[in-house]
Amino acid sequence: MTLERINPEELGRPSGFAHAVRATDTARVYLAGQTALDKAGAIVGSTIVEQFEQALSNLLTALAAAGGAAEHLATVTIYIVDIADYRANAREIGAVWRRLAGTEYPAMAGIGIARLWDEDALIELQGVAEIPR
Repeated sequence: MTLERINPEELGRPSGFAHAVRATDTARVYLAGQTALDKAGAIVGSTIVEQFEQALSNLLTALAAAGGAAEHLATVTIYIVDIADYRANAREIGAVWRRLAGTEYPAMAGIGIARLWDEDALIELQGVAEIPR
């Protein structure tokens, strides 16, 4: 099995990870965790909704660079620093999802954590996509 690392120019230069990995003999794409980093590597947005939008946009950018789209997401894991804040803003977060990814949802999990790699990050999204040949 051969894996192709995909690092689109639209995202910041990765260090110690790839933005996406595609198995060339299958149609499965593994997407690295995406926070609200901009191209320069700085966290953008001060609220969980703003950071969710940037993180989801980053995840979809990596997926598009691998030849997929939102409807190809099979699973997404959401790592959340403050579960209560996420739940309090769930409607707005859902609206962001529908605007960027559509009305179909992949298998998902939300996991509360103490903190993320970047101290200012409130949320991180990681996924796996299945792209039809």
